[in-house]
Amino acid sequence: MGNSKFRQLQNNLRDRWLSVDSFDQDDRDILVVPSLTLDQREIKKVDGFLHYEERLLFSLIRLRNPHTRLIYITAQPLPPIVIDYYLQLLPGIPFSHARDRLLLMTTYDGSLKSLTQKILERPRLVERIRRALRPDKSYMVCYNSTYLERELSVQLDVPLLAPDPDLLYWGTKSGSRQIFQLSDVPHPDGSELVWNCEDLAEAAAQLWERQPQLRRIVVKLNEGFSGEGNAILELNPIAQAKPEQASHATRVRAIQQRLEHLRFQTTYETWKNFSSRIPELGAIVEAFIEGEEKRSPSVQGYITPQGKINILSTHDQILGGPDGQIYLGCHFPADETYRLTLQEMGIKIGQALAAKGAIERYGVDFVAVRQPHSSGVTWDLQAIEINLRKGGTTHPFMTLKFLTNGRYDLSTGLFHTQQGKDKYYVATDNLQKDCYRGLMPNDLMDIIAYHKLHFDSSTRTGNIFHLMGALSEFGKLGLTCIGNSPQQAENLYNQVVKVLDAETSTQSNYTTESSYPSTPIAWS
Repeated sequence: MGNSKFRQLQNNLRDRWLSVDSFDQDDRDILVVPSLTLDQREIKKVDGFLHYEERLLFSLIRLRNPHTRLIYITAQPLPPIVIDYYLQLLPGIPFSHARDRLLLMTTYDGSLKSLTQKILERPRLVERIRRALRPDKSYMVCYNSTYLERELSVQLDVPLLAPDPDLLYWGTKSGSRQIFQLSDVPHPDGSELVWNCEDLAEAAAQLWERQPQLRRIVVKLNEGFSGEGNAILELNPIAQAKPEQASHATRVRAIQQRLEHLRFQTTYETWKNFSSRIPELGAIVEAFIEGEEKRSPSVQGYITPQGKINILSTHDQILGGPDGQIYLGCHFPADETYRLTLQEMGIKIGQALAAKGAIERYGVDFVAVRQPHSSGVTWDLQAIEINLRKGGTTHPFMTLKFLTNGRYDLSTGLFHTQQGKDKYYVATDNLQKDCYRGLMPNDLMDIIAYHKLHFDSSTRTGNIFHLMGALSEFGKLGLTCIGNSPQQAENLYNQVVKVLDAETSTQSNYTTESSYPSTPIAWS
C-alpha cells in the first residue's frame, strides 16, 4: 500500500510540473527535511555531521517568492541569528514578510539516528507538519531519499521531489559503474560488488592481473560518503606477488594479508571496523588513476519529473586526505578545456538514470589526468561515482542561483546574472581550525559585520556562510565566495581565512593547519 501511494504522489508531482523555475514561482508549500539519511557509522566519521542539516538553508532564499511558504525541520533548534542571516539575504522582500511564511520545527533529539527517523518516531510532530501543509500545494525536498523519506512522504500525503528509494542502488559505487557502462562513459577498471574479505582479495588479484602496471588499488565501501568510505591498497609492498612473478593463489594470499594495512582516508577508521562493514554494505575494488597533474571535476544535473535532463553546473572539486579521496570544496565552473565534455557525459548519464525512473538531482565525480599532446593540453576524463542526491556542490550553486536570479549557459558552461555578468565562486564545507573552536554564531556575525565580509546584494559579490552551528564545538565552517572573476572569488576566500585567523589568534597559542588549503587550487 505504501509503495502504490508513494507512486501516486509522485505521479501527481509529474502532472503539476512545468519547469524548475516556474515550479518555484507558483503558490507552494515546501517542506525541507535536510536529513543525512546515510549509514550512521559512516556519517559519524564527518566532524559536526549533525550541523550538515544547515546546508539546505539556502532553501530559505526561495521565500523571495511572496507566495511561497516553507517548513524547515532540524534535529536541534537552529540559532535565531542564523535564520535571520539567511532571511536578510532576500532581495526586495521585507524581512517580516518572509519570516511570517517560514515555520521552523525541531525534534530536540541530538542522537545518531537520522532526522527523518526522529520525525517518524514522533507522531504528534508528524501531525503538526501535516496540518501546516496545504493539500495539493505542497511538496517535500530532502538531502537524500531512502525508505524513511518515502514513509514520511506517504504519512504526510505529500509528494517527495526525489528519486524513489527503490532506485538507490544506482547511486552506490557498484551501481554507478553499471550506469557508466550503459552510458558508454569512460571509467576505471574495477570489480563487481563483493560481500566478504576473501572475495575482495580475489577481486583485487583479478584487477591486478588485468593491469599489471598498477601501483595502487582503491577499496570502496559501496555506500561510503564524501570519500570517507575509501581506502588505498598499496601493491609495491607485495611486489613478489606481481602478476608476472607469482601464481594467482599466491597473489590472493598476499593481498589478503595486505588488506589489514589499508591506508584509510579518515584518521578515525581501522581495519577492524572497515572489514566489519563489508558484509553489511558491500565493497568494490577499482584501479587507482595515477597522473603527474590530476584534477577532480564533477558535473551536476537535474532530471525533471517528466524525464527531461538539465545540466546545472560543473565544478573542479578540491579533495584532501592522504590520497586525495575526501571532498573538501570546489571551484565553479570547471576548467574550460573540459567543462563542455563533462556536460556531454553528464547528459548521457542523466538519460540512463532517467530510463531507470530517477528524478531530481544527481552529480557525477570524475578524475581528469593531463595528457601530453602536440596540439595542446588534453585531459583524460574517467567517471568515478554518481551521487543520486544533493551533494557538496549543490548548496553553493543554488545559493548563487537564488541570490543572483541568473542562469547557467549550456553553450559555455558559465553562469550569467540578469545583467549579463559572469559569476564565479570558491566554496567549502571544511574551513576547520582548532583556533576557531569556541566561536559562537553571534561572534561570527560580529566579525562579518566589522570586517565587511558579507554578501553585497548591489554587486552580487561576497561571502555566504553556512555550518555556523559547527564552529563552537568543531572549529568548522562552510562558506561560498562569489566573485566577478576566478581571482576575485579566490581573494574573497583568502580574506575570510586571514580575518578569522587574526580574530582567533589570541584564543590559542597555536593554529593547526586547515584541512582545506590555505590558498585554493589555482585556476588555469
